[in-house]
Amino acid sequence: MRTRVKICGFTRVEDAVVAAQAGVDAIGLVFYPPSPRHVEISQAQAIVAALPAFTSVVALFVDAHAEQIHDVLAQVPIDCLQFHGDETPAQCRLYNKRYIKAVRMQADTDVGQLARAYHDAAGLLLDAYHPNAKGGTGSTFDWELIPPHCALPIILAGGLEPGNAIQAIQAVRPYALDVSSGVEADKGIKDAQKMRAFLKEVNQVDTIII
Repeated sequence: MRTRVKICGFTRVEDAVVAAQAGVDAIGLVFYPPSPRHVEISQAQAIVAALPAFTSVVALFVDAHAEQIHDVLAQVPIDCLQFHGDETPAQCRLYNKRYIKAVRMQADTDVGQLARAYHDAAGLLLDAYHPNAKGGTGSTFDWELIPPHCALPIILAGGLEPGNAIQAIQAVRPYALDVSSGVEADKGIKDAQKMRAFLKEVNQVDTIII
């Protein structure tokens, strides 16, 4: 199975276009004001308008009010929602949209139980835990915490970058990788060379595994 790639945290049109041309499957837009990668609706509209066909758009929220999410959905073409806070399964299901539930992994995290609770999610995104951050920390976590089998597709995040994508895929065999800070020149500013290198690495290891 081909490993999909989502690059998250775009703030500039030109970066998203480069990612799409390099073959990324999805781009992530962060609608969380405390994040340095937060985008306003006007920025999001411009980025999405510049994307070619078959590039999915994921909107990331962290414990957002329903009004904010509805406001974004009314103005920006979004394919999938990503909930990165403490949203309950019921809260994730309010919008009649496919959704991903992010999980900040700790030693006692029960991935199987979460897969059952969020059984209709399009995937579980497993990220590194940080007490003061909801993601985008650039830190990895112990991949051995991930069970070998899960009822939902696993999207691996946290500390990924060119140089460890091969290791990540071989160790976890995830459905997808989600990268943000590992392909940046600065927070919210993507590095074209790093994005291309990351995607090339994923394609190479997929060929080896197949």
